[in-house]
Amino acid sequence: MTASVSAKAAILAKALAFSLLLATSAHAADKASLHPVDRVNLNTADAATIDRVLLNIGASKAQAIVAYRKEHGAFKSPEQLALVKGIGLKTVEKNRDRIVLGGSAVPARAPTRPVARR
Repeated sequence: MTASVSAKAAILAKALAFSLLLATSAHAADKASLHPVDRVNLNTADAATIDRVLLNIGASKAQAIVAYRKEHGAFKSPEQLALVKGIGLKTVEKNRDRIVLGGSAVPARAPTRPVARR
């Protein structure tokens, strides 16, 4: 009879642990829906904002992103972020829901006027 009681206790303990896990997961999902993920526009944000919003991106990588953008122009896809030294596709995937690309990082050059011939 003792084995039966301890088996029931073990089953109850597992059921309790499982229900706590489900409740915690549901609470986390509710919390996530109440607080949307911060997003960052890679084409306009400064390094401090990129550092704050993106996961696994520190100050030096954020500076590298801004430098890459200045040298190569606006990002056209999130995958282009992997072209920045020290950033891989796994980091891009972790941050996909945080990345916005609308707009341009560097203003377009003013159009030159044609030279009037006399």
